[in-house]
Amino acid sequence: MTALRDCIDRLEPDEAGKKMYGLIERLFPICRSITGAGVRQTLDIVGEHLDLARSEVATGTAVFDWTIPNEWTIRDAWIKDASGRKIVDFQHSNLHVVSYSTPVHGRFTLAELKPHLHSDPENPEWTPYRTSYYNANWGFCLPHQQLLALPEGEYEVCVDADLAPGSLSYAECFIPGQSDQEILLFAHTCHPSLCNDNLSGISVLVALGEYLRQCRLKWSYRLVFAPATIGSITWLSRNEARLSQIQGGLVVSVAGDAGGVTYKRSRRHDSLIDRASASVLTQAGFADRIVDFSPWGYDERQFCSPGINLPMGRLTRSPHGAYREYHSSADNLQLVHPEHLQHTLKTVLQILNVIETNGRYLNRFPKGEPQLGRRGLYQMMGGYTRISELQNALLWVLNGSDGEQSLLDIAEKSRLDYSLLQHAADLAMRADLLTLLD
Repeated sequence: MTALRDCIDRLEPDEAGKKMYGLIERLFPICRSITGAGVRQTLDIVGEHLDLARSEVATGTAVFDWTIPNEWTIRDAWIKDASGRKIVDFQHSNLHVVSYSTPVHGRFTLAELKPHLHSDPENPEWTPYRTSYYNANWGFCLPHQQLLALPEGEYEVCVDADLAPGSLSYAECFIPGQSDQEILLFAHTCHPSLCNDNLSGISVLVALGEYLRQCRLKWSYRLVFAPATIGSITWLSRNEARLSQIQGGLVVSVAGDAGGVTYKRSRRHDSLIDRASASVLTQAGFADRIVDFSPWGYDERQFCSPGINLPMGRLTRSPHGAYREYHSSADNLQLVHPEHLQHTLKTVLQILNVIETNGRYLNRFPKGEPQLGRRGLYQMMGGYTRISELQNALLWVLNGSDGEQSLLDIAEKSRLDYSLLQHAADLAMRADLLTLLD
């Protein structure tokens, strides 16, 4: 078993990114929603990579202020014109049907049909993604230019679907560490063929789990794959008794586009996960992409609700809903790229490395600076290309190691890269200059 930072060092250019992209390619055709076979099929594939504990929560179960809805099963959906030609076809794209559409089969005039048709005038060539989870209705999505071109006449419409008692599916992977205190990571599983919003988060968490299980870990890690909103609320309601074990975590999504990394703070604002993420992003040049908590976005708003208030941040690339392709057919396999997936994975690993290794040290020779030369520290620096930076980091570590400040405290005060300070602390430990307190 190796240290977590060694996993970071072993990340080969594009290798992990290509593997994550391959998983996205495999998951892309599946029609997912908040319940149903598509979610279970997705979890089956995730389970080929990680050991999952799976749960099914029955329709009608109360989960805080919510209730598990009926399960949605979709087999087919289409609109035919007067000649019998399919002009909108679920088999061509699962985005064409509004998720959770109630079953229907009949003939409609264009005027009768239009209230059930959804398009995006600002992006007229794309099919939007729409849902009707808790409002019984049916509908279709299509490009706006196609909607404008529909002629008057009669159309045959079919949504071959069922809404019936069933269950909501979620899964979790637990990776034990030395402590029973946990770091929680969450990805939502409820979107159909959308790559960046949904599949990128799943693929990053799968890769992360594969790396974590190879590592010697201080904390235990729990990776949760569940539908957005109702899924996180369900998980929280069923695990309320042990939420005190969760010391921090991340909601991960929108992980594969070209936008720089964005971190959204938890409701607590200055928890360990907030500070670790801010340190990593600042050193990577993304300080201006650290944003404060707001009760809008992904599932961080459930984990950070006032009655729960877990230290859960959110890591994305482009912010939630802030890229043009969001919730449309343009959020496809061309939008995400292996190198961006790999960069996101590396960023998460770097954040977790801070959480894993942050500790307090005590300088064993605190009166004046200890003599570095006779302890061979300059020779230890020999293989390092940034000698002056490392020497500066070493001086910061020695000065800050008063038994009160942690390595992350020193990183924040010095504005130096945490990994550089970590390396300096390792050298000082080898030279018997420091004692690790925790």
